[in-house]
Amino acid sequence: MKKYKIAVIVGSLRKESLNLKTAKALISLAPESLSFEIINIGDLPFFNQDLEATPPNEWVTLRNQISAVDGLLFVTPEYNRSVPAVLKNALDVGSRPYGKNTWNGKPGAIVSVAIGNISGFGANHHLRQSLVFLNVPAMAQPEAYIGNAAELFDDHGKLTNDSTKDFLKSYMEAFEKWVQTIAQ
Repeated sequence: MKKYKIAVIVGSLRKESLNLKTAKALISLAPESLSFEIINIGDLPFFNQDLEATPPNEWVTLRNQISAVDGLLFVTPEYNRSVPAVLKNALDVGSRPYGKNTWNGKPGAIVSVAIGNISGFGANHHLRQSLVFLNVPAMAQPEAYIGNAAELFDDHGKLTNDSTKDFLKSYMEAFEKWVQTIAQ
């Protein structure tokens, strides 16, 4: 059985991030054919085309990390009905210089996580718009909008809600099939 390398991009930088907790839960519930690396996007200098002559080391690292994987798992909060700036910046950095889009053709999936009932719907769909342009085929079904996330974890960051566990496990099984179908 082939092992697929998956980059996990978490759009929240907070130490006690519910998105990071969800990403770790997703990893723990995933099929064995998927291996994961959580990619740090918090230290990326903002994209500025003027810096391309000598790109910052953080940009080069991100581009190399994304180039080396078979698939992408995005876990994002919603900020003002969109994705956090740090996540959009990572997309921009990874898509440049023009003609060298490291995201290109890699199968992706999106999980949005929020403390409220709307569960990051806006961020999820806004991210899908960017992924279309970057040629990242995003898994359409099942969709994953995790609401009321603060109630799902214990004090140690462990997912305690059984129905959410079951859903995330089935989501990761669907993602495995998506990656196997799309990955080259």
